[in-house]
Amino acid sequence: MARMSVIASRPDQVLTLKGSRQGLLVTLHRGGLEELMTELSQRLAERAAFFKGGRLSLNVGDLELSEDDIRSVRDLLIRHDVMLHAVVSRNPLTERAAQALGLVIDLGLDRRPPSPRSITPSVAPADGETLLVQRTVRSGQRIRHAGHVVIIGDVNPGAEVVADGHVVVWGALRGTVHAGAAGDESALICALDLSPTQLRIASYITRAPEDRPRRALPEVAAVRNGQIVAVPWR
Repeated sequence: MARMSVIASRPDQVLTLKGSRQGLLVTLHRGGLEELMTELSQRLAERAAFFKGGRLSLNVGDLELSEDDIRSVRDLLIRHDVMLHAVVSRNPLTERAAQALGLVIDLGLDRRPPSPRSITPSVAPADGETLLVQRTVRSGQRIRHAGHVVIIGDVNPGAEVVADGHVVVWGALRGTVHAGAAGDESALICALDLSPTQLRIASYITRAPEDRPRRALPEVAAVRNGQIVAVPWR
């Protein structure tokens, strides 16, 4: 995926969009949640191919957003295959809501540890650095952990797993997984059926080819020679 560049904003200036090394930054200049959702929805529809598979950070200034408000924005992005990475705000209530959902709240501090509440219910830590998830991660659910993540179950389309270490899925991986989220390019993503919506390792991003054979095959994804490649998991 090519690195994003600046996208010119329209004269109404409800929001502006700008590319950066961390993905796409959307800045809200006026209005509330309704204006943000309307404008963002229109931009996503206009340039669907450009946004698809990308990562978006949202700067809402003083706007107060609840967890449900942020989920609404995240769900809109998921429908366009875009991952919500951060919500930056000067409003402490918005910051707390974003943290509770496991989102970054300071783009200068991408390694900030996640709030414990960002972990999907029914998830329990195993042995220190590893988080063990003993069920399927369903659409709309998000797991964020500062170490490794092991999932005994599937990762469904619309679900998201973000780990600073490795991610192992003892099942079908069909959602979005980001390993090495703090910048570790040696992180691995392993699954019994590797058919993701999107894979990310550190700053590298890829999607499963559309013409990929549908036969389930255990595979390991890793960064090799500047790109993510998948090889048989033996």
